[in-house]
Amino acid sequence: MTHAAMRIIRDEHSALSAMLRSIVLLLADHRRQGTLPDFAALRAMLFYVDEFPEKRHHRKESELLFPKLRARTPMSRELLDRLDDDHARGERRIRDVEHALLAFEMLGEPRRQAFEQAVERYVEFYLSHMALEEREILPLAERVLTQDDWAQLDDAFGANQDPLTGCQPESDYEALFTRIVNAVPAPIGLGVQH
Repeated sequence: MTHAAMRIIRDEHSALSAMLRSIVLLLADHRRQGTLPDFAALRAMLFYVDEFPEKRHHRKESELLFPKLRARTPMSRELLDRLDDDHARGERRIRDVEHALLAFEMLGEPRRQAFEQAVERYVEFYLSHMALEEREILPLAERVLTQDDWAQLDDAFGANQDPLTGCQPESDYEALFTRIVNAVPAPIGLGVQH
């Protein structure tokens, strides 16, 4: 049986992965063309990463999913601690990327490489983090969590309204997601259709 929370977590991972890869592709395209990127679009994309995955998705994993796993099994406690630490460090890392973007926007070409390197490090960190969750933690959750656990997780993750997973955006975010979707290269696309 597939639980709603499991589907939502995977959908959110997929949307975030697409967003991160799109940022890398946009930067590579502009570097090849010798042009400056659309800084407003990059700010919108990084704001999304900070606003949705960092503040909503991770919080629910660290405050709900991981404690339930710790309560049900002694397995993977060190891994859960590492993932919690990743969540805590992720907020600092996105700030570093946003600062590098601001430096690139304000100071120009001399800061392009530093920004691109900050993005690449962040994307590598985040993709590795999500792969570890999907490879180790989600299968463990499927084995050890109870129906009551899943009901609570389904309700909590079901409240997430990440438009890049096909949900209707909250009204405050409609313009942001329109800007992001319009900035993303067509072959990549964003969002998971339900």
